[in-house]
Amino acid sequence: MADNKNFTLESTSFKDGADIGIIHTLEGANVSPELIWSGAPENTQSFALICEDPDAPTEEPWVHWVIYNIPASVKKLPEGMDRKTKFDDGTMQGLTTAEHIGYDGPCPPPKEEHRYFFTLYALDTTVKAEPGLTKHQLLEALKGHVLDQAVIIGTYKDICQTHD
Repeated sequence: MADNKNFTLESTSFKDGADIGIIHTLEGANVSPELIWSGAPENTQSFALICEDPDAPTEEPWVHWVIYNIPASVKKLPEGMDRKTKFDDGTMQGLTTAEHIGYDGPCPPPKEEHRYFFTLYALDTTVKAEPGLTKHQLLEALKGHVLDQAVIIGTYKDICQTHD
């Protein structure tokens, strides 16, 4: 994997290291944030994104979004993406830890601040799989195909009571 300082991931919804905002949480409208990237390696064939919470009180990070086969020509994910398994351009969504398709916003335990890592992978292929992969299935499919990755981290703290 290259160490390309030019490959960046940003959001118009939140700044790196800052609060995600209630609209993007389960307490709010549970709307996925807009993500924009640039500087991908020249031979990128597709992108994949995983959003996870490493601060969750679970054995593994809580997965909030799995999305893959984003065409190389795409440079952003719009705010409020549908919970579809497959889009017309071939983009597919996988399962969150809660076993939902699409984006599940933050909802940490009461009064705890958690970090949410949005990791975008530039790939030299498209994933040969159906929609609905888990994070682990996607990561297995990505082995040997990651050209580079970019990360943005958001935080959230509030008084959410459940993860339903």
